Amino acid sequence: MELFAVFPPLFGFLAVSFFGKQLGDKGAQFVTCAGMIVAAFAAIALFFEVILMDAPYTTVLSDWISSGDFDVKWSLRIDQLSVVMMCVVNIVSACVHVYSVGYMSHDDHKARFMSYLSLFTFAMLMLVTADNLLQLFFGWEGVGLCSYLLIGFWNHKHSANAAAVKAFVVNRVGDFGLALGTMAAFVLFGSVAFDTMFELAPQMTEKNLEFFGFEFHALTLVCLLLFMGAMGKSAQLGLHTWLPDAMEGPTPVSALIHAATMVTAGVFLVARMSPVFEYAPDALMVVAVVGAATAFVAATIGMTQFDIKRVIAYSTMSQLGYMFFALGVSAYGAAIFHLMTHAFFKALLFLGAGSVIHAMSDEQDMRKMGGIYKKIPVTYTLMWIGSLALAGIPPFAGYFSKDIVLESAWADHTWFGNFAYWAGIAAAFMTAFYSWRLIIMTFHGKPRADQKVMKHVHESPAIMLAPLFVLATGAVLAGFVFYGGFVGGGHHDTAHEEAATHESEGEVHTVEQPHQPAATEESHKDEAHGGETYVVTHEGVHKEEPQEDKTIAWEKESFWGKALFVKPENDTIVAAHSAPFWVKKLPLLMGAMGIGLGYLAYMFFAGIPGATVRTFRPIHTLLFNKWFFDEIYDRLFVRTALALGRFFWIKGDRNTIDRLGPDGVALRTLKTSAALSRFQSGYVFQYAFVMMIAVIGILSWFVFKSGGGM
Repeated sequence: MELFAVFPPLFGFLAVSFFGKQLGDKGAQFVTCAGMIVAAFAAIALFFEVILMDAPYTTVLSDWISSGDFDVKWSLRIDQLSVVMMCVVNIVSACVHVYSVGYMSHDDHKARFMSYLSLFTFAMLMLVTADNLLQLFFGWEGVGLCSYLLIGFWNHKHSANAAAVKAFVVNRVGDFGLALGTMAAFVLFGSVAFDTMFELAPQMTEKNLEFFGFEFHALTLVCLLLFMGAMGKSAQLGLHTWLPDAMEGPTPVSALIHAATMVTAGVFLVARMSPVFEYAPDALMVVAVVGAATAFVAATIGMTQFDIKRVIAYSTMSQLGYMFFALGVSAYGAAIFHLMTHAFFKALLFLGAGSVIHAMSDEQDMRKMGGIYKKIPVTYTLMWIGSLALAGIPPFAGYFSKDIVLESAWADHTWFGNFAYWAGIAAAFMTAFYSWRLIIMTFHGKPRADQKVMKHVHESPAIMLAPLFVLATGAVLAGFVFYGGFVGGGHHDTAHEEAATHESEGEVHTVEQPHQPAATEESHKDEAHGGETYVVTHEGVHKEEPQEDKTIAWEKESFWGKALFVKPENDTIVAAHSAPFWVKKLPLLMGAMGIGLGYLAYMFFAGIPGATVRTFRPIHTLLFNKWFFDEIYDRLFVRTALALGRFFWIKGDRNTIDRLGPDGVALRTLKTSAALSRFQSGYVFQYAFVMMIAVIGILSWFVFKSGGGM
């Protein structure tokens, strides 16, 4: 079944690439869409097989690299984490493929576009099913290449070409860190296979590695380098500047790559490497701080933008920040839960925005929209569903996933956990505000578009709306349906492998005290006093007096099995369920307040935005210009690189290497040949004179040589 979930996109790409002319546009669309639909149903079947039946496995496809002790196989790791990611990737990609049939109907290169989408999907599937870091890197670079091709698909636009190059270059910065992290992992563990690294990670807590002449804690160094790769691919603060510019690509590209799949690759990487990150607390702290800062900064920028796709893009960046600070406080299940729900409602918002752009004759500026909700009521309703989910309003999916992320951050009880919680609360308010700013500016008020454009406003065709209904279903149901499995009451305590043989009835175990509360308030009070001793019986687990030399490690077994690893003292998801009422309801209050402010400012009192801009001009300028990240990078890196390039080109290459090298030799050859050509005058006496001089010279040489030898 895993082969049907992974390889149909590749076959679709190959079929269109080699037989595109024979298939034609409609044939290419049918082949690629059919392949994705098959892969989506196969992924759903794997979900039931692997997760509901708790039967993870690994399929070895072939040997890949074998060099001495270095042996890497091409394998498909089918466990709970990879199956969830496969469902997200394949379902969203299938919706985008079908949507693209309508959206790209007027494009002259439909077949090429569909083939790129399928190739991207296959590369993403290679990434999430990888059994080792090298195969993951192969998929990682594959999605980077495809994003370049898709962002710059409309290559007649200079802005699209520039955005594609920018995305490619910025991602190379992060990918360099991932490559170094892979190498460092091999140096440390002697392998790049996940199982080997996960098994050896607890033994490496005291190891150091030398990096650029300095000694670093080995696991922290490996994790930070891997996180550097995750920052680039998932557009975290510092390596985020490519994401908004990537909106130059067609809207289906934005929905597939920049909402649901490629940008979540970094979240997946950190979650996959959780058995290593758990033993690198400093790295987890960095992940949490960067994620929280990203969530806040992106939300502040989103409030000031007017391009409908860029607003949603900054929303994506902000929600990725939520996922990362959840990872940073060891709430891996919560991060993946938010990844899954976010994929549905954010893809819905992007495709809904595409429907608006389609209706508005390719207009993307919200200042030139308004008053169209009666003309495109289906799109309007679907955009409401996506926005309610994004704002975290119950019973929509975002309410369940965003809240457990914030509750886990609070339950971490560390300074960076508290920072993440309050940054997330602020971002929740801003998210709701700019979501309703988008809804009201786009659909309500007086029409601000040209009369010619307004006359042609129409609902999208069924081929474009049908995928939106699929995504809307996920945006409505995914939260409360999967809450229990991802982060809910499915957690229970069982002994770790090394203690499995001791779990007989009546045996006494001592549990190391976690710093977080357990599943119930009573156990939280007991555990606050240190290690507790329990007796395992058929009736349950009962507390007794502590015993010496009985300390063992414990792990949480739940929906995730062994796909995610959390040290018991770091299990913030369990602790989050005991969070106070105000912690749980504050995000909802912020969302409601943000929606209310959006209505006040853009529906009822239209002068508020202008007055706010005038009052807080410096702050608005900072946010509207995206905190000047692009300008700073342009001054520090782009101009510096261009100046260095120009110096080496003119001074080094042209004036030194070329002048003294090939150009110089060629010039000297020309001058020499010009001088010698003077002897080719055509006069016999001149030739005789030259011959005489030559003979005298030769005789003189022999005379002097023989005289020197006497």
